[in-house]
Amino acid sequence: MNSIASAIVKANKGLLFFWLAIVIVFGYFALDLASKLEGDGFRTSGEYEEVEETLNEQFGFPKSSILLLFEDEGEGEIQGTITDVLDEAKDVSEVTSVSSPLDDESMLKEDVAYASLNMEEEPEDMKAVIKEVRSIANRYSGVSVTGAPVISEDINKASQDDLKTAELIGLPVALLVLLFAFGSVVASIVPVIVGGVTVVLAFGVLTLIGDSVNLSVFLLNVVPMVGLALSIDFALLFINRYREELLSKDPADAIRTTILTAGRSIIFSAMCVFIGLGAMMVIQIDIFQTIALGGMVVVFIAVLTALTLLPSILFLLGHRINKWKVIKVDQSSVGRWRTFAKWVMKRPIIVSIVAFGVLIVGILPIQNMNLSIPTIESLPESYDSRVAYESIEEEFLSPEQSQVYLIANRNGDWLSKEGLDTWEQLKEEVASEDLVTSVSTLFSVSDIESSGELFQALKQEQMKSQLEPAINRFVQDEQLLIPVTLDTEADTDEAQDLMREWNEKDWSADVRIGGQPKFNQEIYDEIYDKVGISVAIILGSTFTILMLAFKSILIPLKAIFMNVIGLTSTFGVLVLLFQNGLFGLEEADIALVLPVLVFSLVFGLSMDYEVFLISRIHEFYQETKDNHYSTVEGLANTSKIITSAALIMIVITGAFAFTNVMPVKQIGIGIAIAIFIDATIIRLLLVPSLMKLLGELNWWFPFKKERANKLKKERQSN
Repeated sequence: MNSIASAIVKANKGLLFFWLAIVIVFGYFALDLASKLEGDGFRTSGEYEEVEETLNEQFGFPKSSILLLFEDEGEGEIQGTITDVLDEAKDVSEVTSVSSPLDDESMLKEDVAYASLNMEEEPEDMKAVIKEVRSIANRYSGVSVTGAPVISEDINKASQDDLKTAELIGLPVALLVLLFAFGSVVASIVPVIVGGVTVVLAFGVLTLIGDSVNLSVFLLNVVPMVGLALSIDFALLFINRYREELLSKDPADAIRTTILTAGRSIIFSAMCVFIGLGAMMVIQIDIFQTIALGGMVVVFIAVLTALTLLPSILFLLGHRINKWKVIKVDQSSVGRWRTFAKWVMKRPIIVSIVAFGVLIVGILPIQNMNLSIPTIESLPESYDSRVAYESIEEEFLSPEQSQVYLIANRNGDWLSKEGLDTWEQLKEEVASEDLVTSVSTLFSVSDIESSGELFQALKQEQMKSQLEPAINRFVQDEQLLIPVTLDTEADTDEAQDLMREWNEKDWSADVRIGGQPKFNQEIYDEIYDKVGISVAIILGSTFTILMLAFKSILIPLKAIFMNVIGLTSTFGVLVLLFQNGLFGLEEADIALVLPVLVFSLVFGLSMDYEVFLISRIHEFYQETKDNHYSTVEGLANTSKIITSAALIMIVITGAFAFTNVMPVKQIGIGIAIAIFIDATIIRLLLVPSLMKLLGELNWWFPFKKERANKLKKERQSN
């Protein structure tokens, strides 16, 4: 740390020019990040993907489909509109086939219909196609465009709009909080500049990474959310300590001392955040992988800017950091916080009971939490693609049912006597399940029930010729397709349980399973199977880092326990807000990823305040060895800055409450609530009361006395 401080003092201007060049270069790349983002990130390698690939390559299922909704607006010309639109759509080069309501009566009603434009393009490569199809649809009245690729594209656009909204709300309020904290315009602007640089660099790095890694659209919101909040918090802590040191030292010495004190706290804090995010990498789902990657990138850059760019700016400014004072900062706040700390520590038992009571009340609603994979509900209701898809679903699809695809393999012809026997056995095994409403096979198409009768029928050339299209639909080489309809939605527990049962079932042939229920089951199982490992990594590494930082066993244990109970209470509050639709929020299930994401993000972020507070308490304790005095003084000297930092974090993340993409809204509000609970109930009430109750035990560390005695003897012998 000394070498960093010395280098900054010696090569200050050169370092600033270096940072300027870096910002320009990576800022150029950052402009292209949105084009690198692909889908919502709900993808995991497994049987579902294998079956999807087989359906695409062997059975002619399209890789992507754009849906067109046709609605009669009272002119009675819906069939003419369908003909005209589809004639134009067929000329789009990427369209390989069209499913028309004029050919399939199930896609047409009196005043509403839908068509499917099928393509071999991957959904993420269809931006130009979507634009072309939309331009065709816009020339006709009553025609809307939707489908998975369109919805994904709209979520990307909505995420970009949400980012602008959140920045317009969050940054000005954060600047105002900084102004009240510092009183100086210059001191208030510097953290925002550093935060902006952090986010721009992170975007630039992620753009380059996006050439080889699939990145979720939610990165566009999570990276600025974490980057701005963390960078501004680091800068707030750093500048506050620098200004304190500047009262008695010249700028060079003030920078050195600040890097050795506040810089050390920043490194330990960042390590907690970095590991919290990195722990998500064990969950093999794209959204966790990419958010973990994006988060780690932005945290690493936040540390670099906090320890190099920020001190370079501060050294250049010197005493001008206090320039343009527009608000007189209240110097008596330390005294008031000291009084508050003494009040808490005089009645630690009562304060602890009340604080834990409030947290437990917040935890109670968690038993009613409903988790679901975000789908069309992620989009705002104002988007045409959502309205159109919901109309198609309501008019033509059965939301109470779901489709499963079984792919069976055997060594031999499926149309042989043995093959048809096995086919019949598979049909009966599938149909025996209560949830199965229909099984589509060659038997159902031909109205022949037994394999023996069907084998004899296929010997007749005329019958075989009539069944040829159906045969090609069900059989390709040695692979057999069995479409199955379930009498339940794809995201129900019953559907997932059935998929797990089928995974373990001893089938008459080698069977692989696909379809939306299988997809949901794999996503849920991947999260539930790996989340324990992720949490264990976070808790274990955090304990180790804090133990080494403060040479204590109880302090990291307390920090972990309080963080866990605070986050659990947060999830309970989120259930009340979203599932009950409080304060005008749209009623929605909790996004499946939210508990893991918020836990991983907030566990590290809230450790900022733990490290900031305990670091200062530890400084006083090393000087006085008085636990009571150290806790009071540590709280008194850091409470204002921690409160300001927490308020900035709440403002920046809470600004996403005014956005439209539901998972992002839930994540933003979740982080804001968690930080509020942490900065008030935990940091101001539980930390000092428990520090008082545990007394000198707070600083117990195995072999510390023996090591101290050994060092003392060594010094005496020398």
